[in-house]
Amino acid sequence: MASEVPLERMDSVRTDRADRVRITEIFHSLQGESRTVGLPTVFVRLTGCPLRCVYCDTEYAFHGGEWLSLGAVCDTVAAYGARHVTVTGGEPLAQFNADRLIHALADAGHEVSVETSGAMDISVLDERIVRVMDIKTPGSGEVERNRWENLTLLRPQDQIKFVICDRADYEWSRELLQREALNERCEVLFSPEHQRMQPSALADWVLEDRLPVRFQVQLHKYIWGDVPGR
Repeated sequence: MASEVPLERMDSVRTDRADRVRITEIFHSLQGESRTVGLPTVFVRLTGCPLRCVYCDTEYAFHGGEWLSLGAVCDTVAAYGARHVTVTGGEPLAQFNADRLIHALADAGHEVSVETSGAMDISVLDERIVRVMDIKTPGSGEVERNRWENLTLLRPQDQIKFVICDRADYEWSRELLQREALNERCEVLFSPEHQRMQPSALADWVLEDRLPVRFQVQLHKYIWGDVPGR
């Protein structure tokens, strides 16, 4: 398993409680995953992540970024005129002030979702937003980082996402789904890891076992490939 990597937090943000967040990018695209797949969405990608999943496709967001005030972020998002906003990373909840940004976006009238690794406490999130929370499988290399306490905080409007790397990952995920009755908590998403898992194989397994999950692929990668900011 990958060793734990500390997040660069910039101590000044914690000590002076500056009204800002560190942003890798803000862009307008089609939602590629989750319940709102295909809908025009503004993505706010925060910088930094304490995990190192073996299949990560946003390593460019681990470091760097630009400090922006919460107001500047909200103004940039508003300029796109989109109803849906997704706050993502990296791991957005590892960054100080992320919860305040999410609250501000909801206050502005957007339908906000947050994509989180499941390793951070989701209780800090505004009740108006949708949590799209990963459960890290053994194939991710970060299974020990799952914060199981988060399961009790999930609501029907939230979503759990499994990224499946192989048959062993599938069986592990299926057993957890059934043991914890995860589909009774919220919608459950099964996704093939696009470089290791044939989508058709995962789809067949889901159908054979009659699992109560939503099968999904990353729509944006079928349209644009592995292009940052799409």
